[in-house]
Amino acid sequence: MRFQIDLKIFIFAIIFYLTKQIQIYAMIMIFAMIHELGHLLAGILLGMKVEKIQVKPFGFSISFKLKPGDYNKKIKKGNILELKKIIVALAGPITNILIIMITVNLNLGIFEEIMVIYTNILIALFNIIPIYPLDGGRILKGLLHFKFGKQKASKYINCISFYTIIFLTAVAGISILYLKNIAIFIAICVLWTLFLIENKKYRTKEKIYKVIEENQLEKNYNGSKVKVGEK
Repeated sequence: MRFQIDLKIFIFAIIFYLTKQIQIYAMIMIFAMIHELGHLLAGILLGMKVEKIQVKPFGFSISFKLKPGDYNKKIKKGNILELKKIIVALAGPITNILIIMITVNLNLGIFEEIMVIYTNILIALFNIIPIYPLDGGRILKGLLHFKFGKQKASKYINCISFYTIIFLTAVAGISILYLKNIAIFIAICVLWTLFLIENKKYRTKEKIYKVIEENQLEKNYNGSKVKVGEK
């Protein structure tokens, strides 16, 4: 298991400190960690092994190691793997909802209660946005996989992610203009970074798929020529 810390976290901490929003940033990081623990617990219960834990400017990230058998392209095993991924993705937002429910039933001060509830709502809503690789994007991709298969699911979720982030950028632009909140700007930058990284991976995979298909067509064509010659 590998453990990584993104050093940009210190830059973000300084920015939030200078803008007097360091308290909410600290709360986000704490409950983002608990959010990831939800993913971790779900993954362990499903028999998955942790490959990497990352500390990022806007939270934590846990990736699981897939067994060689999990790459089996047969429909049954492929669907089982996607179902596991959906359950793991759901575990994070569900953890935040449970925290909110517990907080409501505790005798905390009004300010503390509002902060905890607000932070967990923020984390849950952010993560269920249908942009891959956020939880919402992972869940939607898994559902699309059941219906259309792996390759089309990747294509559709890439398109959905793009149009979603365009819409959110427009909304964020208006919000920043009126609310003057730097957190909104940073959140959009994070979303764009995540999207661009995954979009690059998607484009690379598409090129690989295209080369494989062209090689297969050429192989079939050459094979048919040989058969014709044999006759």
